[in-house]
Amino acid sequence: MGVCRGALLRVLVLQLAWALVGGQVRYSVPEEAKAGTVVGRLAQDLGLEAGEPEARRLRLVSQGRRASVEVSGASGALVVSSRLDREELCGKSAPCSLRLEVLVERPLRVFHVELEVTDINDNAPVFPAARKNLSIAESSLPGSRFPLEGASDADVGANAQLSYSLSPSEHFKVEEENSNSRSKSLFLVLTKPLDRETMPIHHLVLTATDGGRPPLTGTVELVISVLDANDNAPQFNQSVYKVQLPEDALEGTLVMRLNATDPDEGSNREVIYEMDAVVPPSASPAFSIDGKIGEIKLTGALDFETVALYELQIEAEIRGLPLSGHCKVVVEVLDVNDNAPEVWVTSLSVPVPEDAAVGTVVALLSVSDRDSGANGRVRCTVWPPAPFGLVSTFAGSYSLVLREALDRERVSEYEVEVRAEDGGAPPLRASRGLRVPVSDVNDNAPAFTQAVYTVLARENNAAGAELARLWARDPDEAGNGRVSYSVAESGGGAAVSGVGWRPASSYVSVDAESGRLWALQPLDYEELQVLQFEVRAVDAGEPALCGNATVQLFVLDENDNAPVLLPPAGGGPGAGVSGSAASGADSSALWAWATWGAPAGQVLAKIRAVDADSGYNAWLRYELWEPRGKGPFRVGLYSGEVSTTRALEEADGPRQRLVIVVRDHGEPARSATATLSVSLVEGAEAALAAASSGSSGAGLRTAEGGASVASAATTTNVWLVVAICVVSSLFLLAVVLYGAARWAPRSAVLSGPGPATLVCASEVGSWSYSQRQSRSLCVADGAGKSDLMVFSPNFPPPPGSAAKETHPEAPALLQTVSGFPFLSFFSVSPTPISPCHFSYPPTRQLLACAGSAPGS
Repeated sequence: MGVCRGALLRVLVLQLAWALVGGQVRYSVPEEAKAGTVVGRLAQDLGLEAGEPEARRLRLVSQGRRASVEVSGASGALVVSSRLDREELCGKSAPCSLRLEVLVERPLRVFHVELEVTDINDNAPVFPAARKNLSIAESSLPGSRFPLEGASDADVGANAQLSYSLSPSEHFKVEEENSNSRSKSLFLVLTKPLDRETMPIHHLVLTATDGGRPPLTGTVELVISVLDANDNAPQFNQSVYKVQLPEDALEGTLVMRLNATDPDEGSNREVIYEMDAVVPPSASPAFSIDGKIGEIKLTGALDFETVALYELQIEAEIRGLPLSGHCKVVVEVLDVNDNAPEVWVTSLSVPVPEDAAVGTVVALLSVSDRDSGANGRVRCTVWPPAPFGLVSTFAGSYSLVLREALDRERVSEYEVEVRAEDGGAPPLRASRGLRVPVSDVNDNAPAFTQAVYTVLARENNAAGAELARLWARDPDEAGNGRVSYSVAESGGGAAVSGVGWRPASSYVSVDAESGRLWALQPLDYEELQVLQFEVRAVDAGEPALCGNATVQLFVLDENDNAPVLLPPAGGGPGAGVSGSAASGADSSALWAWATWGAPAGQVLAKIRAVDADSGYNAWLRYELWEPRGKGPFRVGLYSGEVSTTRALEEADGPRQRLVIVVRDHGEPARSATATLSVSLVEGAEAALAAASSGSSGAGLRTAEGGASVASAATTTNVWLVVAICVVSSLFLLAVVLYGAARWAPRSAVLSGPGPATLVCASEVGSWSYSQRQSRSLCVADGAGKSDLMVFSPNFPPPPGSAAKETHPEAPALLQTVSGFPFLSFFSVSPTPISPCHFSYPPTRQLLACAGSAPGS
């Protein structure tokens, strides 16, 4: 207890100053210190406040060797946890230093602590044997020296410095001699001639005393037998031999060959060699000597890391005589690169957030190599070289840090390999694999698959019908990638006639989870043709990110409006009207005059009708329903003009009743019926009727009689000139539009001065819609259409699709995709218009031409 207490008083105080390069704290503690002994106030020396050691999880990291110390969680002090034995930890190495790594979390930091275990004098000197027998010839001269095996002390420094003393004797003394070896040689010196007859055996005690306080001793009994009539002992040419062997030397390797000489003759010259002692004693099986020839060979494996130096005590004796010579063979083991580096992961902080800053410490590693010199110098690298790198924090300690920014959507996990290579030749390598997952942050906004969605919906659809499905992709995971959909508050709307501006949310809604687009109410093409709005996709991250897409909803017309008959235009050839226009089976009553003998082809009246639908559904044709057969009248199929087929005769009667059906091209077709009463009168009566009808709005056309005939002829000529000009202009316009459609891109709009917006694209063609007022392609008495939609099929025209002068049947003009007819749609204005003639060029583009009769 006194020894330990005195050693504890010599504990070195903590070195508070940090080393400028390594940032290392050094402590000192004596060996055999009791458990619980405070080595130093580690938390205070690291600059941590009270309570921080436990909050930041201050702890030691072991590197494969039991540290025997620990950190107190509450106070942050470094205390002894188990028995510290310097000889067990470091052997004969001095000083005995333990390298410790201290980790502090939040943020993660590493500190290096060097703990020096100081030696106390707890080991007494020990001789190889408790008794040593010596034989000395009686004839030995004073001054003769006999080697003795010294004691060993497991301590170091002054505690291992031995001094020897011999029990009182008038014949012998002990001397120490410094040699070139690492240990001293001990000799028993004869100081006075021996007399066997007086004392044949000498019993002496050799005492070894170390330099500790208090000193410890060890003894060996020397039993010296005095031999009578000894001559000459064998002599070696050197007292100490030095040999170097690599640690990978094979068994059976010749270490060296000794030769001892004896000046005697005969049998006294026959020398026998014997290995007297080996230091350390545990290495005895590693060497052997041939007693006859003196060859020392290796019989076991060498290991530089275990024993680097061997001392062999060799004795040479004369056969038959107990005379001997002695020498020492010092075998130095040379290190070879036979130990691969070792890599330990002392701390791993995963997963790493993908927005972690460059320089973030991911892991702490320790590297060591048991070899020495260049064989023990280790160089570390990391593979792959990006995005992580290694930073050396201390000798044998590295930090794995982030070198580049991470992106979880590109790489979600890294397999990192830390490779260590020593400086030997050839070098040895070791590696340690690390799995570093990357955690997600909300760094990606939802993105729709299309910037603009084009949706086609038939009018009169059911409320709640699904119109389309939108989808936005967010590459983030979990809540960061969970997308919800909504119609943007300012996402758009439409101007509705008679109602004003209505927001898009009154027509459609979007399912928040699935992105399905629903119709909230039936759509009416005559009220709304195009609805444009924005849909927003928002993820569930913090903060939330969003993306937008534009939806263009085009309402497709259905044939839900029947043709409506219009009153005749004033001033032109026409008829009187009574009643009101009606749809379906209802009819309107019209009347007109004709003179006897009127030539064939004379226009008597013109039936005008309009359809609120668009395209084919608004394309009207006129048919004479009654009378059937060959009558004196006919109706223009698309012009609605009632004209004579031959000269009128008295046999035709004074009055003719014509029933005319106006039918559109919808599916199914809708129609209206007009009844025209034609009165046949004389020329004078016709003139009077024309004069009276001029003030009432009803017209009468005659073919004879003075000024009336001249006036009618003049009016006819004017109409013919106007028609010719209109037809010529529209023909040139149609040629220009055809050429533009032939060589222009598919998505171009053929009508309209402004840029077109692409509505949709598919295998069968492209829809284009002019958002600005289009140029009217139907020229007639009334106002033209206000918009135009053109469809240009991508497929080649079918055989026999050459331009025709007459209008083909409606089913031949319909090209449908998913039940929607793809053809040109002309919206109908409420003002009267004349039918338009359609031609079909080889490109299958539907154009409009002048309003004239078919075949013109």
